[in-house]
Amino acid sequence: MKKVLELTMGRALCAVDLGDGSERGEYVPQDYILSKLGRPHRSVSLMYCYYPLDKEFPGRISEVYKDREVKFQWDYPYDDYFPYLGGIGGSTDGEPFTFMRDIRRHGQDVTLTLTIDPFVTDEHLAAIGEDLKSFGRLFLRINHEATGDWFEFCKRANHQQVADFYCRAVRIIKEHAPNVQTVLCIGGVEDIGSEEIVMENEFTQAVRDTDIWSVDKYLALHWGWPCDIAESGGTTHCRYSVREVFELTKRSYERFMHLCGGTSKPMIMSEMNADGDVTGPYEQAEMVRLFCDIIDEENADWFTGFTFYQFRDRGRLGLEREDPNNADVGIEQPVMKTYREIIKRERFLPLMTVGGEMELPVKLRWGSSEDAEGIAVPLRFEAAPVFCELFFRDDSNLMLELNGRWFYKAPDTKYIDLMPAFYEKPINGGCDMMLKIFAPPASGENDLSLEDGMFNYYYVLERLPEIRIRTAPTEPDKDITEGNT
Repeated sequence: MKKVLELTMGRALCAVDLGDGSERGEYVPQDYILSKLGRPHRSVSLMYCYYPLDKEFPGRISEVYKDREVKFQWDYPYDDYFPYLGGIGGSTDGEPFTFMRDIRRHGQDVTLTLTIDPFVTDEHLAAIGEDLKSFGRLFLRINHEATGDWFEFCKRANHQQVADFYCRAVRIIKEHAPNVQTVLCIGGVEDIGSEEIVMENEFTQAVRDTDIWSVDKYLALHWGWPCDIAESGGTTHCRYSVREVFELTKRSYERFMHLCGGTSKPMIMSEMNADGDVTGPYEQAEMVRLFCDIIDEENADWFTGFTFYQFRDRGRLGLEREDPNNADVGIEQPVMKTYREIIKRERFLPLMTVGGEMELPVKLRWGSSEDAEGIAVPLRFEAAPVFCELFFRDDSNLMLELNGRWFYKAPDTKYIDLMPAFYEKPINGGCDMMLKIFAPPASGENDLSLEDGMFNYYYVLERLPEIRIRTAPTEPDKDITEGNT
């Protein structure tokens, strides 16, 4: 294990992101998600609200009004997301920052969905920017689904005011945190017979001012959850054509580009899934698979990523469904197996490029999950391993990949068992592999004292871990060696 090669990680043809926590479910730690899915995501999406002018804030509104009868999920004084505890008079010691650090330690970027009272002052927005500037590249989705009428910000202001607020928030937050990439999430083209996006006059400037275009498109959705049950003939759910959803998303991208004079920007889907309340568990998995098949078949290079909503859900919009007896337990759904297969396809994997030889110590750079410099260590396996493990003598914070399986090594961890890399993908006979190593920020935050600290994190790797590879058990099987049956 003396030879070390340069390794760079770039963007996938189509990035995969994951929702983790919302009004429908709690945050699930990244260690658990990594163990279930076997690879990190480009980004993990968190959903929070900021209504600092309301007397109930920062209470979570469904808890403040826990005895209030509601007939719709959003029938509260403000949106029932987790409260954003930063901002003026706030602190970055609590949520969402604790979860943001967990996400970044595990080699992923953060997508922060934040619904904001459109009448907050410029000082509130500046404070949000100050909160976010140490978290490297961060996707900020402000007042999503802004052409709808269900969120509180669309009840307090008309849609022109909502659009104008978006432009103001983008300008002020990015002045304080240029590392932030803003995501505009609006309706887009919603009718096959239409050329224009919904509320085009109101949102054209927002389309031009944002960094990233986005639509939320569910292949099936029960929006009446949890206040009713989706039954045939009901009016609070719908199922759509997968092909039509893809075509409407493409037309939205083309119209966004038209509004920007032909200039292209990244186009993503910030929420994608088929609701099992409508489809049942098996057709949910098939619809998700079909959507990703179309992306592959169409070679949709204009489509740069989607967020699967979400990992664990109280309803049927998760890879797991929350156990009603224990919120800390998830019940795996059939879509989990389908999703694991999808995210291992070449289109959805980050690009890895191996370069020339290097000598230790080596300075590793982490820009983002699509821009990182690590190392590759060639390994030789004479046969299928029985033991494959790493022993560390440092406090490094690392993401490791072997045979397509990713592992996390925390600063205090001294031992990593790599054998899960061979359980689902066994090898036969001898072969060569690369152990890939990257170093995302150990604290989850960048060092702003560095000249480029807002955009890059650095770690000097002094030594490689010791590796133990064995292709036979420690002791032989006595029944075999002695000829017993």
